[in-house]
Amino acid sequence: MEFLAPINDFLTSQFGPLGPLIAVGILGLFMVLLTIPILLNQPEDPLKKLQRNLEKEKSRTPKKERLRQTGRNEQLEKFATFLEPKDAEELTAIQLKLTQAGYQSRDAVRFFHFAQFALGLIGLVAGLVYVFVLNADTEFTGQQLAMYVVGPGAAGYMFPKYWVTRRAEARKEAITRGFPDALDMMLVCVEAGQSLDQSIVRVAREIRASYPDLADEFEIVANELKAGKDKERVLRDMGTRCGVTDVSSFVTVMIQSATFGTSIAEALRVYAGEMRDKRVMRAEEAANKLPTKMTLATMMLTVPPLLVILVGPSVGGIMELGNMSK
Repeated sequence: MEFLAPINDFLTSQFGPLGPLIAVGILGLFMVLLTIPILLNQPEDPLKKLQRNLEKEKSRTPKKERLRQTGRNEQLEKFATFLEPKDAEELTAIQLKLTQAGYQSRDAVRFFHFAQFALGLIGLVAGLVYVFVLNADTEFTGQQLAMYVVGPGAAGYMFPKYWVTRRAEARKEAITRGFPDALDMMLVCVEAGQSLDQSIVRVAREIRASYPDLADEFEIVANELKAGKDKERVLRDMGTRCGVTDVSSFVTVMIQSATFGTSIAEALRVYAGEMRDKRVMRAEEAANKLPTKMTLATMMLTVPPLLVILVGPSVGGIMELGNMSK
């Protein structure tokens, strides 16, 4: 290992104490960039080629004759080993989080991990370009090099997770806001003589303009019921996808009503009334929080000008008296 000592001394003299680490990082980045074209140019699996040909033949048939489509992305299929977690629990958790954020395609998990990998790599390359190209004549400390090189890569890697979390919270808020109106409309449809399945289809169509996320969930429920899936399982899946307490409670009410044979209209009437009261209480809670949130802003924007108006003339008078006494 003595032949590595001159290289280590050269890297340390050129790039500081973190020179060897930076060299290893650049070498690793180069190897990754070299490996991607090799993976892309791998020979296609004959079984996959046969499946693709069969799918093309199915695509030529009329839509009424096709019962199911896969819709998988063939480019990402090559990297399924790298873009999907090995642990089943981790994979299920990521799928649930993406579903609650509104990303329900079969390749959502792969796109998520690909976005993390791509953005992290882009951030790392941008940091290297900033340090060694745009500021080549500037000497950075080890901490600065780590911040400028590793920081953008870490930020790019974490950005998809941040985006999905924010998207899931916004979607839950939209579903919570529109659910009482959807229940009122569903109650009207049921009392008018429609079945629960028909009322779900009608509600999904009517609330599309105001609450598209909730309309998508009702459409999924309607399509699964038309396909013959068990109603209890469909409703429970809806509660899981939404991740909203109000929807989960609604699912429990509907399942209990069907199990004990009680009137669905009566159950909807009671629960819709509770949802309206809950919406009013949420509005009152937000209104009661507003004065507390405005206190700091009011103090910062009101007290300093008030002090200037009240104390300013006195300070001016005191300064004039001081000048006169001199």
